Amino acid sequence: MAIDTIKSNLFNNWHLVRILRLLFGVFILIQAITTGDFFIGLIASIFLLQAITNTGCCGASGCVLPDSSTKENKVVSRLNMKKSNPANE
Repeated sequence: MAIDTIKSNLFNNWHLVRILRLLFGVFILIQAITTGDFFIGLIASIFLLQAITNTGCCGASGCVLPDSSTKENKVVSRLNMKKSNPANE
C-alpha cells in the first residue's frame, strides 16, 4: 500500500513549477559535478528533492490560506465592516 502511494505521488500532479524545479535541479547538479563544487551540489539536491516530493519551501500545502467562505469568517468580516463604517452607527 505504501509503495502505491509513493508511485502515485511520484508520477501524478506534474505541473509547470514542479517541472521547472526538476530541470533547474538537474542543471545545477551538472554544473556542480563539472566544477566540483559541493555547496552547489547541495543546492541542486534541494531543488531535486522538492521536484520529486512535490513540495515547496513551505512543504506540502504549508502556505495555504484559510477558506474565507466559512461562517465564522463571514461573521467576523460583517462585524469589522460595521465598526469601520461610520454610517452604520
